[in-house]
Amino acid sequence: MEFADLKSQYRAIQAEVEGRIRRVLEHGQYILGPEVAELEEKLARYTGARHCITVASGTEALLIALMALEIRPGDEIITTPFTFIATAEMIVLLGAKPVFVDVEEDTANIDATRLEAAISPRTRAIMPVSLYGQPADMDEINAIAGRRRVPVIEDAAQSFGATYKGRRSCNLSTIGATSFFPSKPLGCYGDGGALFTNDDALAKAMREIRHHGQSGRYNHTRIGVGGRMDTLQCAILLAKLPRLDWEIERRIALGRRYDGLLSRCRPIRVKADRTSVYAQYTLRVAERAHLQEALKAKGIPTAVHYPLSLHQQPAYAPDYRGQSFPTAEKLAREVISLPMSADLKEGDQDLIAAAIAQAAK
Repeated sequence: MEFADLKSQYRAIQAEVEGRIRRVLEHGQYILGPEVAELEEKLARYTGARHCITVASGTEALLIALMALEIRPGDEIITTPFTFIATAEMIVLLGAKPVFVDVEEDTANIDATRLEAAISPRTRAIMPVSLYGQPADMDEINAIAGRRRVPVIEDAAQSFGATYKGRRSCNLSTIGATSFFPSKPLGCYGDGGALFTNDDALAKAMREIRHHGQSGRYNHTRIGVGGRMDTLQCAILLAKLPRLDWEIERRIALGRRYDGLLSRCRPIRVKADRTSVYAQYTLRVAERAHLQEALKAKGIPTAVHYPLSLHQQPAYAPDYRGQSFPTAEKLAREVISLPMSADLKEGDQDLIAAAIAQAAK
């Protein structure tokens, strides 16, 4: 059994993928070829954002967003301690400080009711994460940010395609940043990512930053990076886009089916006013190691997203001595993610549920 069944997906779209790749090989524009602009236009239309800028990875997307906002050493960025390391990593690389706010126990997303207390005169942005495929409480977060006149970056690496009160993730704040890592709900065959905004000046800045700060050929008007998404990866996503709506519908149906099969367990809750694309289907269990071993014995793969909160990571812990985020720490001890993809078979779900029930006896 696959944790994320990308092979079945490829077989379903093989002709489209190979046709798209062949066209790139024939025209030979491997960097910023026509597929890049085509994908950006289609992704912008999909999210409803005015601008889409493709970049080399989801991590690069966060870095470029922070650079466009002119984040400097000593600035503070409020974010969650319960996320992938890239969220804090890009803040630290620019010399700024991640200020952590604990998360909600039922959703694992940042707790908006705790944000106000974390804001200081050095706060320059708020970066919520749409964890496991579900947006955070973006209206509340944007309202707080608006009163304090700080921008919001949605780290939507796991939630492309999800909705919040009828609006698409990536178009819920000042900047949306997503990832196209292969296992994501929309994934390429390598690294890739994108940025979204309705702000013309930010879009211009991010487009230049991703291309070494160029405003024109060999005219570098700002500090930048080599952050372009290559043409082949854009071509692969273009081949996948026609299937995306079906895949998201299928992920949602499978997520709800898991909920029914595992009604005695404690899944991460999806709030009623939003959808999740289930980048991961995640449970909370007290005896995680026991369950992992029991499922492994039956050939069922699992993963832990994430086993340590960021303030507990060895590279970061010295700067957070004496600080505790109890809910994030508790979730880090309990979460376990089960196989999930649009091509997951319902029969495999039944096997997984039966194996979990047996392990609980």
